[in-house]
Amino acid sequence: MTQKDIKQLEVELWEAADELRANSKLTAAEYKDPLLGLILLRFAENKYLEAKDKLQEILPINPRTKKRRDATKDDYVALGAMFLPEKAQYTHLANLPESEDLAEAVNSAMKLIEAEYEELAGILPKNYQELTPEDDSDNNLLANLIRIFNSDSVQKAKGDVFGRVYEYFLMKLSMMGAGAQEGGEFFTPPSLVQLIVNFIQPDHGIIHDPACGSGGMFVQTAHFIKDHQNKKVNEAIKVFGTEYKSNTTRLAKMNLAIHGINGSIANNNSFYSDPHELFGKCDFLMANPPFNVDKVDAKNKFLAEDKRLPFGAPLTGKGTIGNANYLWIQYFMSYLNPTGRAGFVMASSATDAGNAEKRIREELVKTRNVDCIVSIGNNFFYTRSLPCHLWFFDKGKRKENKNKILMIDARNVYRKISTTINDFSPEQLEGLTAIMALYRGEVPEVATDNSWFNEHFPEGIYRDVEGLCKVVDLDEVSEQDYSLTPGRYVGVSIDIDMEFDYKARMQELHSELAELNTEANQLMNQIQAFKL
Repeated sequence: MTQKDIKQLEVELWEAADELRANSKLTAAEYKDPLLGLILLRFAENKYLEAKDKLQEILPINPRTKKRRDATKDDYVALGAMFLPEKAQYTHLANLPESEDLAEAVNSAMKLIEAEYEELAGILPKNYQELTPEDDSDNNLLANLIRIFNSDSVQKAKGDVFGRVYEYFLMKLSMMGAGAQEGGEFFTPPSLVQLIVNFIQPDHGIIHDPACGSGGMFVQTAHFIKDHQNKKVNEAIKVFGTEYKSNTTRLAKMNLAIHGINGSIANNNSFYSDPHELFGKCDFLMANPPFNVDKVDAKNKFLAEDKRLPFGAPLTGKGTIGNANYLWIQYFMSYLNPTGRAGFVMASSATDAGNAEKRIREELVKTRNVDCIVSIGNNFFYTRSLPCHLWFFDKGKRKENKNKILMIDARNVYRKISTTINDFSPEQLEGLTAIMALYRGEVPEVATDNSWFNEHFPEGIYRDVEGLCKVVDLDEVSEQDYSLTPGRYVGVSIDIDMEFDYKARMQELHSELAELNTEANQLMNQIQAFKL
């Protein structure tokens, strides 16, 4: 299947599935898990049948019987496929007579898969009766969905097609705000994940994401390995993730299963636990943590003794943690081994934050492990329009770059998808990745007809570009009071039409004001009590 064919299939399947949902009583959040579960079943059978044919060619022949030995579950796993009992196979479900209870059959199929794979126990959706009508009407959502995912084009899909479809459905559900308080918490936009992966090149060893959402960082890493190595994904990397929300943890485990990635996903709160104990062990770390969390308990015993905080917690004058951004940032650096790299999404405010955050940022810069900061413009997230930054750490920097940081202001680099959504075009992704490669002294992989790159780097070598990128030394960062905002260094950026989310910012300010008023009232009451 060509990329064009895959895109067409994604759109066709989504439009059909979403039209069915629109004609039902289900919300997007209620629809999400059972829908994704059906995609897993359909994909699992395609991979199973593909592996079954392959095993008939490669399994050893018994010299006595002249027959190939029977395939085992381990044989299927080695080829990146699930072993499926007959009643867990999609074809079995699609061919059931109308007299059978289809919802119960799908629920049983999920249980059979969970029984075979311990890491999926209790994870797969088993509420398919919610997709069936209460009467005998023809509006049987479950039956219609099974039919959609059993078309000829779907049955013939090979390789990673359904992994791509699953990611596409996650993206579309995220855009609808399905299953998260602010909508889309479980999904990081592909453009940002792709840029992080391209910059840190996670092609071996231990990969960690302590705020892993639906596991998109791991999936993109698998794509990167397949595109750049002859090794199988599970031979090249070991995957470890932590996710606080139980429903999102299920999404991540399903996502890994669909892509044939072996991994350990823990349902824990990274502020108060370190379930995988990976301090100083990670070759690569990638994350998109929740921004500006203000409810972390500074008195929690685990946090007080946390070796992941070499520069301490960002405490306010009241001994509380007003913002957790610099907890995350320290975690990310502390997990890296002596040559490890990290790439993560962070709130724009973190590059210039003051008080305790500024002190910690200064210490981070002095480690000489901060490698690059990229400013990202508005509208890259599906449910929020605020800008952000991508941070990159590299403990194995080449000697020439030890006292330098690459600053990229990419706020004017984007492709407009709609009035509210932007992303990077393939040409822009390739060009930004090439800037990082040139900074590292590497030969970039750039198409000869990449007009964006050729316009900015006509000689094919790194140079500072006004308004876009600049390599700064640590003395210059010190002179800027340890600000890590690229715009302070690269010069005037091109004016572009970007919508600032004033409504969200006003809500933040009102919340901060309410907190200050509460504290003022409490202080006044204490003063009055003292006077009495």
